Amino acid sequence: MPIKILMPALSPTMEDGTLAKWLVKEGDTVSSGDVIAEIETDKATMEFEAVDEGTIGRILVAEGTTNVKVNDPIAVLLEDGESTDDISDGPVATAPQAQATAAAEAAPTSGGSEKAAPTAPRNDTDRVFASPLARRLADQKGLDLSQITGSGPRGRIVKADVEAATSEPVAAAPAPVEKTPQTAVSSDAISKIYADRPHKEIALDGMRRTVAARLTEAKQTIPHFYLRREIRLDALMNFRKQINDQLAPRGIKLSINDFIIKACADALQRVPAANAVWAGDRILQLTPSDVAVAVAVEGGLFTPVLRDAHQKTLSALSSEMKDLAARARDRKLAPHEYQGGSFAISNLGMFGIENFDAVINPPHGAILAVGAGIKKPVVYDNGEIGIATVMSVTLSVDHRVIDGALGAELLNAIVEGLQNPLALLA
Repeated sequence: MPIKILMPALSPTMEDGTLAKWLVKEGDTVSSGDVIAEIETDKATMEFEAVDEGTIGRILVAEGTTNVKVNDPIAVLLEDGESTDDISDGPVATAPQAQATAAAEAAPTSGGSEKAAPTAPRNDTDRVFASPLARRLADQKGLDLSQITGSGPRGRIVKADVEAATSEPVAAAPAPVEKTPQTAVSSDAISKIYADRPHKEIALDGMRRTVAARLTEAKQTIPHFYLRREIRLDALMNFRKQINDQLAPRGIKLSINDFIIKACADALQRVPAANAVWAGDRILQLTPSDVAVAVAVEGGLFTPVLRDAHQKTLSALSSEMKDLAARARDRKLAPHEYQGGSFAISNLGMFGIENFDAVINPPHGAILAVGAGIKKPVVYDNGEIGIATVMSVTLSVDHRVIDGALGAELLNAIVEGLQNPLALLA
């Protein structure tokens, strides 16, 4: 019986997506684990793998189609011996809704073909059903397939199940459902105001809708307060130059932002009570320093997370950040790479912005807004007046998670790390 391939849920908040590109055409033979399409979610363009083997009998959704709902049929897969005549003349198998939902929740980074579950009891209950790719990955990782719960058709174990079995769960509050924020005035009413003025209407894509919804929620529900400091950067800039001169033969060049990431990660270890997130009816205090960094992309932004940042060297952080930023701009990040963390950094200094207040990205407890380094007159400890490079930073804090004194302690630890950069190597 032909099998409907359904639109997968590739992130926890995904309700619909864009079928960006088909990598197969009608008549092509596919195997389990083959990449058959690229799906654009609110945050990334991700590869979509086949779970079953067969022939692509019919493509139901054309390339570039937007707002394709999760679990809507996008193609039909023919099994051995079937033809396109079977699609029009006979029924097409579809997984029960409960099974499709479970598969979507268990496999956020890959999709698959759905097939109706058998109604009669099976005689081979002791057999482990798994795709060839899942078996190969399990062998490589030394995992027992019998201990893994499958999310594919008929409980079949797929690639995402093996990967989930080896990944550490991230404790975080569930992300809000994507929705356009409510406005006091209807969009039609606003459009009428500008009807006689030349303008271009830009439809909201998934990313912009998500950014709008989350930041509206953040400003409406998070009790922000702000702490500001100025940081003298001269010692850091001289230290950075010395290190970069020594790292030049290895092709490594550290940025000021790399030092900021490291200083924030170390500060969260020194002030562990501030390394926390708001989880609705409780506070989750994290042990590692998982630091998110805002990356501007066309039409929105990502906040990729550098996990265990306190344990990594400056050069390792620099290399990882460059990789994450490049893939963020190409919308190639997997959900686990931009979800989680307890703290974020937003740096607009490279645009010449001297200071600003950043909006907390829920469920984070705080975000550091970083401005440009500006030469200013300063009074040194000995009373002398001189010129120093000074950078303004603002720590936006969620008062439900971090109180004023604790926030000040965290910011002081960040400042101390940046003004005494040698300690960041300890």
